[in-house]
Amino acid sequence: MDFETGMENLTSICEGDCDCSPDPILLADFKRTIHAFGGKWKLEILFALMNGAVRFGALRRSIGGITQHMLTVQLRELEQDGLVSRTAFSEKPLRVEYGLTDAAYGLLPAFKEILSWSRLYGDARLAASHQA
Repeated sequence: MDFETGMENLTSICEGDCDCSPDPILLADFKRTIHAFGGKWKLEILFALMNGAVRFGALRRSIGGITQHMLTVQLRELEQDGLVSRTAFSEKPLRVEYGLTDAAYGLLPAFKEILSWSRLYGDARLAASHQA
């Protein structure tokens, strides 16, 4: 996917009457994408589901600190954004599993890149914040 964000040439400086604003369509796409991941828990939920579908309780236990209400809210939003699927099994007691959609599995390369970035720069960034 080739597109220009204006970040390709970080050495250029906007002068005069140039319009340095990003492409509005590209910006709208970016904002919609960031909104889909926005929130304290969404990335952790997606990451927790990368190994396959799990039940609500197991998912909640795997993400320390999240409340039942917040997990429900975040899962509903992820489902609306097409990243998480909810499967209810007609059993007694009712069993519900959450899993990633194909669209969410498409994020795996991005997650790998984020982890690589974290391994390269995360420790240095944290060390710098502790020194400040």
